[in-house]
Amino acid sequence: MHGKLYLIPSLLGNSAPGEVLPESVFRTINRLKYYIVEDIRSARRFLIKAGSSVRIDDITFFELNKYTEEKELNGFLLPATSGHDTGLLSEAGIPCVADPGSKITAIAHEKGIRVVPLTGPSSIMLALMASGLNGQSFAFHGYLPVKRDERIKAVKKIEQESASRKQSQIFMETPYRNMQMLDTLTEVCNPSTQLCIACEITLESEFISTRSISGWKKNMPDIHKRPAIFILQK
Repeated sequence: MHGKLYLIPSLLGNSAPGEVLPESVFRTINRLKYYIVEDIRSARRFLIKAGSSVRIDDITFFELNKYTEEKELNGFLLPATSGHDTGLLSEAGIPCVADPGSKITAIAHEKGIRVVPLTGPSSIMLALMASGLNGQSFAFHGYLPVKRDERIKAVKKIEQESASRKQSQIFMETPYRNMQMLDTLTEVCNPSTQLCIACEITLESEFISTRSISGWKKNMPDIHKRPAIFILQK
C-alpha cells in the first residue's frame, strides 16, 4: 500500500508556529521521516522551530527547486510508493501555489498516491480576505515582468481585465523590487482604481491597506524588502 503525500504549510516569516499553524501540522511533522523541500537548511530550521519530535538526523530530505532535473522527481516519491508517508513542505506558506511543489503533486496523482492538503497560512488568500476587494471572482498572476516596459504592459493588461471581468487581480513581486512595482502602478493605473498592498502577513509588522491609486500617490508606503502581495481592482 502506498503512503500518503502530505502538503505541509510553513510560516510566512519569523512568527511563532503556534500562532499560525493548526494542530494537524504538528501531528503530521511529529511522525514523518521523509520530506520534499525547496531548501534543506531552512526546512530543518522550520522543523526544529515547530518542535518536531523526529530527530533531524533521522529525516531524509529531497530538494526540489529550480536546479532540480525532471528525471529526479519520480525518485522523490519512492518512499511513498514503498508505503512511507511523505511531506511536501513549502518554503513559505502553503505548497503548490506560487511554488514548485505542484510538479510532485501531479506525479503523486499519476502514481495513485493519496494527496492530503493541510491547512495553513497563504499570503495570497489572507491578502484577498483582508482587502475588501472582490473575493468571488479573482485571478492570480504570480510575478509580473522585471523589465520596466514589459511590466507597464502587464499592469495595463491586468487593469483592463479587472474592468472587463469585474475581477480582483492578484500579483506579487520580489521584495527588493516592491518600490519599482508601486511606482509603475501609481504611474500607469487609473486614479480611481483600487489597490491593496499587503505586507508581512501574520507578522507583528503586518501592513494591509486598500486605497485608490490617487490615495496611494499622496502617501507612498515604504515596502522595500518587505514580502508583499498586490491586489488591483478597477
